[in-house]
Amino acid sequence: MDSYRTPAKTLPRFTAWLLVVSAGALPTAAHAEQQTELLPYEVTYTASMNKGVAIDGTATRTLSPREDGTWLYRTKVDSFIADIDESLVLRWQNNRVIPIRYRYRLSGFLIRDRKESINFDWESGKATGEYKNKDFTLDLEDGALDPLGLQLQLSQDIKRGQKDMTYRVIDGNRYDTDRFAIIDQEPLDTSNGSTPTLKAEKIREEDSKRETLMWFAPERDYLLIQLRQVEPDGSTYQLRLTQSEVGG
Repeated sequence: MDSYRTPAKTLPRFTAWLLVVSAGALPTAAHAEQQTELLPYEVTYTASMNKGVAIDGTATRTLSPREDGTWLYRTKVDSFIADIDESLVLRWQNNRVIPIRYRYRLSGFLIRDRKESINFDWESGKATGEYKNKDFTLDLEDGALDPLGLQLQLSQDIKRGQKDMTYRVIDGNRYDTDRFAIIDQEPLDTSNGSTPTLKAEKIREEDSKRETLMWFAPERDYLLIQLRQVEPDGSTYQLRLTQSEVGG
């Protein structure tokens, strides 16, 4: 599963990736065993794409508790060529995202509308949904995630001190195995000055020409400060944080 889906086939699936360690060091192993709590938040990003012509938009990501004890995780992207609405209803249990209902909708100018859905029935052990206008059913694996829940799980695992993470993700109508690793600590220039970050990368095959890099800010409760993806054709996609409110 890639962070973005390109126009013509698909538009990039925007993923704002969230994550708070100390500015100077990663958490200890003891910290990694602690239970973490989710904090509600709302963040806004500028979203830019360059496929020979620069196209800009905005992406808003929210995480909010619901009255029944579940959480709603949602991303909305508005741009000149497309609008994206992606959401997940989930439970947070024992440091794990338990996905319940995932929805993805893409609509826009000169591109084909697209929608996807996944319903997780943990009692029956089945995931059902729709992909490319066709229904599908999959056996649920322990720890299975959806594309949006993956991002939240990644942020929380990094927050607990993990440096190399692998996930099984239902993307479309099949499972993908996605691996991520912390590769550096580096400052990133932002509107608030230089911000210490943890730099993560999606690990791919050595001959892959696609690259995905993410910068998380420990001082901002591991919010994603920037994401950059380079496609095999040289196209680039980027998210940069412009506004955030955590714990409201």
